[in-house]
Amino acid sequence: MMYMNPETWESLSEDDRNAVFQGHDDFLKVIVESGEMVGTKALADPSESTTVRVRGGVPATTDGPYIEAKEFLCGYYVVDVASRERATELAALIPDARHTAVEVREVVHEAGPEL
Repeated sequence: MMYMNPETWESLSEDDRNAVFQGHDDFLKVIVESGEMVGTKALADPSESTTVRVRGGVPATTDGPYIEAKEFLCGYYVVDVASRERATELAALIPDARHTAVEVREVVHEAGPEL
């Protein structure tokens, strides 16, 4: 999972931002060629989110993220690797790790529309 701080992103030069995008292209090539690619998604900025809470059986929605934080989950890759060590090795290749953080976490349950 990749995290980004909007202030950090805004502080990058256009060349640095383009290098991040190119780094993702390079990373995708590595995991596709190795057969480890399962999927990836980029998420919208937290300002585009809606938070849903149900209290006393009544749903309520608010605009914006659930928590106040400088860093937010901005996207993720799902890879099928042989070990945690390989997952952290791949995480170090993701360009966001140079600017904020990349979190490695195992998928423990997966479901789809076939349920």
